[in-house]
Amino acid sequence: QVQLVESGGGLVQAGGSLRLSCAASGSIFSISHMGWYRQAPGKQRELVASITSGGSTNYADSVKGRFAISRDNAMKTGYLQMNSLKPEDTAVYYCNLKLGAQYWGQGTQVTVSS
Repeated sequence: QVQLVESGGGLVQAGGSLRLSCAASGSIFSISHMGWYRQAPGKQRELVASITSGGSTNYADSVKGRFAISRDNAMKTGYLQMNSLKPEDTAVYYCNLKLGAQYWGQGTQVTVSS
């Protein structure tokens, strides 16, 4: 059984930073593809960033140069460092693991005020 728990969300002013964490249970973290998604009110869930088990990363154009995804396999934890935050980054952020099946966390709210 895999469970994902996100933390680190909150309210921040535009231009500020937040670091999201995703703590995983179970034994598949190190061999899973991990991603961070977000969903703003009235919009579809979208991929923000992803990282393979080998450490290759991919970013949405809207966050390139501002966000950084990373993982610590020994700690079974993933991270999303978010810098230069904008009001349009406001959303619920979800952690995702893929290894055949997909697993989702409960989400953490990020609110960026102008």
